[in-house]
Amino acid sequence: RLVQSGGGFVQPGRSLRLSCTGSIVTLQFWAIGWFRQAPGKEREVVACISSNGYTNYIDSVKGRFTVSRENGNNTVYLQMNGLEPEDTAEYYCATSRTHNCPLGNVVFWGLGALVTVSS
Repeated sequence: RLVQSGGGFVQPGRSLRLSCTGSIVTLQFWAIGWFRQAPGKEREVVACISSNGYTNYIDSVKGRFTVSRENGNNTVYLQMNGLEPEDTAEYYCATSRTHNCPLGNVVFWGLGALVTVSS
């Protein structure tokens, strides 16, 4: 119900954009979170956008990542600039079908998109 696209292999300092599109869920009504899980590490929330557009980020990505909505396309984006090797992870979008961040219990997950940052 959350269809992801984007991801790939990039060199440090480059950019990628991840997309999360609702196939049944109308995303504009709900807060959407972006999570990531690096090999051997626990999943962590990276960014969140509320239904009215407020955003928050973990400290390690502030100033580099931007989460945004395009309601006409029922899509939420995660623009990632200045990527670092430490950003290498599987990235997931998710919603708990609530309006505000942080998300509560997640009810829908995207399938994930692998981001690899390496020289």
